[in-house]
Amino acid sequence: MDHYLETFNPPQREAVEYCEGPSLVIAGAGSGKTRVLTYKIAYLMEQGYQPWSILALTFTNKAAGEMKDRIAKIVGVDYARMLWMGTFHSIFLRILRQEHERIGFSANFTIYDAADSKSLVKSIIKEMELDDKTYKPGTVLGVISNAKNQLVTAEQYVANPANRQADARHNMTMMGQIFLRYCSRCRQSDAMDFDDILLYTYRLFEQHPDVLEKWEQRFRYVLVDEYQDTNFAQHRIVWQLTKNHRHVCVVGDDAQSIYSFRGANIDNILTFQKIYEGARLFKLERNYRSTQNIVEAANSLIKKNSHQIQKDIFSENDRGEKLHVMDTHSDIEEAKMVVNAIRATKRREGCEYSDFAVLYRTNAQSRVFEDTMRKEAIPYRIYGGLSFYQRKEIKDVIAYFRLAVNPNDEEAFKRVINYPARGIGQTTVSKILQTATAHEVSLWTVISSPEQYELGVNKGTLTKIEAFREMIASFVENVQTMAANQIGTMIVKQSGIIADIYQDKTPENLSRQENVEELVNGIQDFCDMRMEEGNENISLNDYLSEVSLMSDVDSDKGSDEPKVTLMTIHSAKGLEFGTVFVVGLEEGLFPSDMVSGNPREMEEERRLFYVAITRAKTHCYLSYAQCRFRYGQMEFSAPSRFLKDIDPKYLDRQQSMFSTRRSMEDDVQLPWQRKEGLRPFRPTMPSIKPIPAARPASITSSINPINPIPSGHTSSLSVGTHILHNRFGRGEVLRLEGTGDNTKATVQFENVGTKQLLLKFAKFEVID
Repeated sequence: MDHYLETFNPPQREAVEYCEGPSLVIAGAGSGKTRVLTYKIAYLMEQGYQPWSILALTFTNKAAGEMKDRIAKIVGVDYARMLWMGTFHSIFLRILRQEHERIGFSANFTIYDAADSKSLVKSIIKEMELDDKTYKPGTVLGVISNAKNQLVTAEQYVANPANRQADARHNMTMMGQIFLRYCSRCRQSDAMDFDDILLYTYRLFEQHPDVLEKWEQRFRYVLVDEYQDTNFAQHRIVWQLTKNHRHVCVVGDDAQSIYSFRGANIDNILTFQKIYEGARLFKLERNYRSTQNIVEAANSLIKKNSHQIQKDIFSENDRGEKLHVMDTHSDIEEAKMVVNAIRATKRREGCEYSDFAVLYRTNAQSRVFEDTMRKEAIPYRIYGGLSFYQRKEIKDVIAYFRLAVNPNDEEAFKRVINYPARGIGQTTVSKILQTATAHEVSLWTVISSPEQYELGVNKGTLTKIEAFREMIASFVENVQTMAANQIGTMIVKQSGIIADIYQDKTPENLSRQENVEELVNGIQDFCDMRMEEGNENISLNDYLSEVSLMSDVDSDKGSDEPKVTLMTIHSAKGLEFGTVFVVGLEEGLFPSDMVSGNPREMEEERRLFYVAITRAKTHCYLSYAQCRFRYGQMEFSAPSRFLKDIDPKYLDRQQSMFSTRRSMEDDVQLPWQRKEGLRPFRPTMPSIKPIPAARPASITSSINPINPIPSGHTSSLSVGTHILHNRFGRGEVLRLEGTGDNTKATVQFENVGTKQLLLKFAKFEVID
């Protein structure tokens, strides 16, 4: 064991060897946290602790498995197998099964997953004859989950006047009764949900001191990984198990606390030394991953947060290059510049595509990068999620589009006939399918003439089918006369998809909302670009033809070729890459406009940016777009305030494109406020949101609809003229041809290549 200790730096070794009392190990990014935790467990065993007397709590099974494998190599597989190591839920579930009689459950009680819990809540709302538009199942479950994670039972919830007042403000006066009934039904079913595992463990220890004493004596030493991610319940259970013997070591980094939306409470790690008096603090401040410039830039950023444990992370690696700030004109140009930088770095350094990662704040941002990488033949993978066009909500919308173009499409028909739910169950769908098969016609033909084909369903079901048929028929009729962007928006609204995904503000639904909005943005973008290429009538079928090429993502699923990783920053925590691109660094996007005015949440957004930067080993690019489609509209954005938080000496600003480009230091201005002569533009498509969200005035403004350009305006263009296009950025006119409304310009753009534009619809300004 001494051999391993000698490989540690002094703070790491001290953290491993100190076992006398409570200790807090603050492990900065890239500082060898997992290695320290792993060897501390092995060291404890060498000091006489039996493996079954050590409790190690993690947040993922993967982390527990990797640590156990490492320990097995040191102490042997048999010893490692006897460790109590796993996630909070898996370990506490083992305890509850052993102590089931004390909490009134059988030994084989069931665990309800999220779908089970939602189904039960829906049933209760229906039984109580409550409006599920007011008592949205997702919202109700969120209230119940939050209460349980604060160790509040249903009875305590109902007894608290503050809860009743809050429920009344949200027009949910029966919330407490639903909570009571939900818990009662779980009991009757001999079932727990995931939150119950923590709640019942806490109550077991609280109400049965002899049981607590038994497990206290069993676990002579408790270690917790990623302590900054613990919620209130997890923190309190750890305290119950360790408050007497105080043999506890928690490891984490407050600067990487980014999961408050899951209930994580950063105060647990910030106040650890107050709760455990005399606790030793060990700081692992040496970063082994990144260059000095990357580490020092990240330090200068995170120092802007006021609530933190002070530390000074350093690197002894090479100084390295500065962080590159890419000021791009649009999200299209941003994606193309990222691809260009990947190609240039790969060619220069001979690295693999797997050495690159593109990190973004929201899942929806992947679309532009996916589309661009496909067109540029750059292999990529979506980490921890699905490709944009494979996400359920996107496939649902696309299925409606397909039906509008071809109502005989069986797969699209089956996918959406009862989504959103309209009371047409699987039994009815099977009857329609059987009837269609028997008569050798399409499903659409059957529901268009149900009597003729003797579809055996009752009158109520027939009414529901007819309502669906009428809706699709209206789409079919309008698809002949409306442009893709117009009919697309109409379908998204009238199909009921928007009403369904805007039911509540759970993280899952917010992501779905952003994805559908991004799909609508993509349709608008598609139409705009086709118009500029000279196509005035862009149909929904044209768009579907394009998307079908984009959505064929399964063909290379088994391929082992190296791929660029696309992922949200939340998914990137704990990973590292040679080159990292942090994209979409704009006010309202990152930081998200949802945290505006909330200092605590703004600090978490800054920590999220810190996590993104510290994933990079050698190269880090930070990019923002001056304009992008958001909420179905073209928006002008300010660069993220976080870019100003980084000491400028660590940044290389790539702003050589043209001198009039708005810089990070400028106030937000619309282009025509900066310079005369820009023709204003805005998509004609309205927002798809049921209720438009309030947007900061400093970020967005009204922009006039597109107007065809008078043919006389083209006289200001000549070969060699430099223009600024709203999507493609700066370019130089290479060739002009045609006259009047048919005038076309061939333009060489700095980052997106050569494009031919029909000037009648082109959106640009002359810049010299």
